[in-house]
Amino acid sequence: MNPVVWVPADAAAVSVGADDVAAALEAAGATVRRNGSRGMLWLEPLVELETDDGRVGYANVAPGDVDALLGGALDDTARCVGVVDDHPWLAGQHRVSFARVGVIEPTDLAAYRAHGGLAGLERALTLDPAQVVREVTDSGLRGRGGAGFPAGIKWETVRTAQADTKFVCCNADEGDSGTFADRMLIEGDPFTLVEGMTIAAMATGATEGFVYLRSEYPHAIRTLRRAIDVAYAHGVLGASVLGSGRRFDLDVRVGAGAYICGEETSMLESLEGRRGEVRAKPPIPALEGLFGRPTVVNNVLTLSAVPMVLADGGAAYAALGTGRSRGTQVFQLAGNVARGGVVEADFGISLRELVEGYGGGTASGRPVKAVQVGGPLGAYLPPSRFDLPMDYEAFAEAGAMVGHGGVVVFDDSMDAGAMARFAMEFCAKESCGKCTPCRVGSTRGVEVIDRIRAGTQRESNLVLLEDLCATMTKGSLCAMGGLTPMPVRSALEHWPEDFGVEPAAADAATDAMPESATSTTGGARP
Repeated sequence: MNPVVWVPADAAAVSVGADDVAAALEAAGATVRRNGSRGMLWLEPLVELETDDGRVGYANVAPGDVDALLGGALDDTARCVGVVDDHPWLAGQHRVSFARVGVIEPTDLAAYRAHGGLAGLERALTLDPAQVVREVTDSGLRGRGGAGFPAGIKWETVRTAQADTKFVCCNADEGDSGTFADRMLIEGDPFTLVEGMTIAAMATGATEGFVYLRSEYPHAIRTLRRAIDVAYAHGVLGASVLGSGRRFDLDVRVGAGAYICGEETSMLESLEGRRGEVRAKPPIPALEGLFGRPTVVNNVLTLSAVPMVLADGGAAYAALGTGRSRGTQVFQLAGNVARGGVVEADFGISLRELVEGYGGGTASGRPVKAVQVGGPLGAYLPPSRFDLPMDYEAFAEAGAMVGHGGVVVFDDSMDAGAMARFAMEFCAKESCGKCTPCRVGSTRGVEVIDRIRAGTQRESNLVLLEDLCATMTKGSLCAMGGLTPMPVRSALEHWPEDFGVEPAAADAATDAMPESATSTTGGARP
């Protein structure tokens, strides 16, 4: 009997030769099945061989290793990681949204069902819409895209709105540096997203849905479109969802990759065929969203948590996590990290457990200097803050944010001043340009930081930088400009020496700032 091997078709694995490995295995007579990545990216391509004990993994396989792998020559080497499900890095996680990623073939609907898929949708169809929304509300599920807004409140607003048509839109425009969970889930288990969106439609009365997916994800686009075709063929989507007589149609729309389209109203503008530009609120999208109709807008990880919420009940999901941060979060370890990848765990896990435990410190072997959590507009945190629990409120109190769960690691060669400048420059390049604080403030921010680092009127420019940050935070139309000061302030707070500033001088400049300098309504400027 031919050996059965699993080779990831995930873009990360493909980028390091997984397709060539799969071809070599087929040429050697093996039956090859393509799964998503398990998330242990430092081991890719991770090939799994089916055995009586389970699927045994082999790390960093190249085409030239195929004969040795199939012949057993790698079994007693460090390349063999044992039964993959038992690997400590995986076994210590609590995979809910990622429970099937890497386990099944992404577009095998029968396997999806066999591993618990569609149980949530089937239960949702036995409840009335208000009961479905109640389950989501009781679960404590909050938006995983970064804002942390309660999903149940948003859904209830759409459910009770009166309109001839309602929409469900998934924002898969994953643009934060160091984040890749949306892509990995879509490439590894797209039916979870399809099911979550369909449940949202059944709960709110929506009949049409769109996934807004960035063009930089060609593997995800192809996989999701194939999954949607399969879902239509088996009655999961279409005129009668699972024979219920209730319609839901779903399609993929590909965006050009503008960072600002991660903001919900910019995404809606793009979906409508216009330039991605932030809308003023109110009205909120839940009342006047896509084409002016009530619209649920959630991101991939939010919607992918919904099937478990309905399958097991809101109370079961609410039992996970800590404080007001309920359930699990899919954290992504990236940057200068020894063991990068995806870690799904209950909220409340410490930053130290993620960086030092799962991540294993830096890939360079040098000491960790900082991590940036929550994307390019997230705060930089030093090792002294690593005992912070991954919790929306705990991070907010510390002047940081969990965001989309990205954790980017830096060693002690990092220049915090240069990274603060990058944050302002990034905002200047990615701003939609609609509001002055973001459009102009970010450009002036680069200039001010350059003067500080050059030693030009450093004290007054430090005050001016804080004044500028306050104006951007309070006056920007959306989170793009509003959050850009976060990495700047954190870098200056923890590593003033990287700006050429003595810690006492930085504190004194900020403390001396006049009241009017933080006003967004005018007043004197230094």
